[in-house]
Amino acid sequence: MRIVVYGAGAIGGVVGGLLHRAGHEVVLIARGAHFEAIADAGLRLETPEGTETLRVRVFDDPAKAELERRSIVLLGMKSQHTEAALQRLAAVAPRDTAVVCMQNGVENERRSLRLFANTYGLVVMSPTSHLAPGVVQAHSAPITGLLDVGRYPSGVDDTAIELADALRSATFRSEALIDVMRWKYGKLITNLSNAVTALCGPGAAGSELVRHARNEGETTLRAAGIDFATPEEELARNGGDVKVLPTASGPWLGGSSWQSAARRTGSIESDFLSGEIVLLGRLIGVSTPVNELLQWESDRLAALRAAPGAADADELLARALSVATGET
Repeated sequence: MRIVVYGAGAIGGVVGGLLHRAGHEVVLIARGAHFEAIADAGLRLETPEGTETLRVRVFDDPAKAELERRSIVLLGMKSQHTEAALQRLAAVAPRDTAVVCMQNGVENERRSLRLFANTYGLVVMSPTSHLAPGVVQAHSAPITGLLDVGRYPSGVDDTAIELADALRSATFRSEALIDVMRWKYGKLITNLSNAVTALCGPGAAGSELVRHARNEGETTLRAAGIDFATPEEELARNGGDVKVLPTASGPWLGGSSWQSAARRTGSIESDFLSGEIVLLGRLIGVSTPVNELLQWESDRLAALRAAPGAADADELLARALSVATGET
């Protein structure tokens, strides 16, 4: 299996690096200073067990990645960048290319399927970081994370099984799932904390604001008739294998949205996390004031390139509930 990781940031860089280390043929596609650092000095991979530099082939454009050969493409960019990436991929890749959406949210698969019939979902349960060019951190060991895969919208085939086998060889736990989107919807509920930690800091992950956001998300999915894996199922699937441990650069500081804000990238994935619940609620007539405020405020944080963690979780919750009760 020839694996092209398109978007070699936190999860993409870790997955690509570990697959390369396990002996698989891997190509990375990165951009900007991250691409330049990997091309010049290799990919620095930090894990709780040590640090190593991996000489992985890297390009700054999929047109250079020899996609005419049989390849499976793992998408690792944030959801707000998926559309442009897919358009570029479609311009240079064979129509039967297998595209695996290794991203948060549930919209990427739908967008991929418009262009590529062989689209797959992949559920990521793995604490990773990317805060400096050329460097990625995997914060769990000896199991780096859970990466389950299946065809979109459902089903399992040889490609899904082969990819799961490859991931298991690279320190991940991985299964090929018939109902992968059910698990991705469960991960969506978990990810409703992402905007909170970007706005209020990782210490707010256990706040009442997160609880309200997730309850609102679950209520909306149930009203829409969408099945999702429960937190209890996710905990059982984890089995204690996924841990959060420090690397040479220090402890894990926050999830993907927090990292985007910390790097001052100018964009954030909230439109496809909290915003997914807002959109669905509007379509079916369910009020989602908590997620609407989180989407709005985190988008504003990113656009202003402001530092993460300055907002107060209790104040944000009071604002959202005042809207819900008509007090503003």
